Amino acid sequence: MAGHSKWANIKIRKGAQDAKRGKIFTKLIREITTAARMGGGEPAANARLRGAVLAARAQNMPKDVIEKAIKRGVGGLEGSNYEEARYEGYGPGGVAVIVQTLTDNYNRTVADVRHAFTKYAGNLGTAGCVSYLFDNKGLLTFEQCDEDALMEAALEAGAEDVLADGGRFEVITAADQLHAVQETLLQAGFNPTQAELTMRPQNSVTLDEKQATSMLKLLDMLEDNDDVQKVYTNFDIPDEILERLAGG
Repeated sequence: MAGHSKWANIKIRKGAQDAKRGKIFTKLIREITTAARMGGGEPAANARLRGAVLAARAQNMPKDVIEKAIKRGVGGLEGSNYEEARYEGYGPGGVAVIVQTLTDNYNRTVADVRHAFTKYAGNLGTAGCVSYLFDNKGLLTFEQCDEDALMEAALEAGAEDVLADGGRFEVITAADQLHAVQETLLQAGFNPTQAELTMRPQNSVTLDEKQATSMLKLLDMLEDNDDVQKVYTNFDIPDEILERLAGG
């Protein structure tokens, strides 16, 4: 797995996400509301909403909170209207970084994103400066599955690859095949904890310990921002450095 995925898995294993449950809920509610506003309130007919609801359930979000977010999105409740904005730039060591946001205040969001880049030896670039280094893909995440059985079922369903790390598995699909592969795997008894469209790097940039320290701080600062929904990067950190930094 790329460095970003490995770092996320380490944080999950260490329980670091528990302390951020409130922020996670905030981001998920924004995504559910926006997905419902853009594509309607029926998950079966709205792939983006379906993925957002699946992610919310994986975080044990109460059903009534999910339903309220959907209702707000389709206009049944008052609330802020969030708009999508993407920012691109470079992190330490020339790492490509894409930041997807949902915001009700563009000026605040771009100022916060620029500050994070500047603070940790990066710089915010122009639109399109790094997106060509990534491919749009579908991503299904599974926990504690039989690896051989999942891989066989996923490849038969049309998946492009299956990646494993410590009991966590990522099934990669073509962007337009995400739903079809998900449905086939569900019928085979594999229930994903996450289903989403993502951006995967074509190549990775390997960082030394100093660069990695700054990059992970940049990543954490961005992901800690309520307006930031997703951060995509192409960094890779050798396992021994990554575990040492995680332990620190």
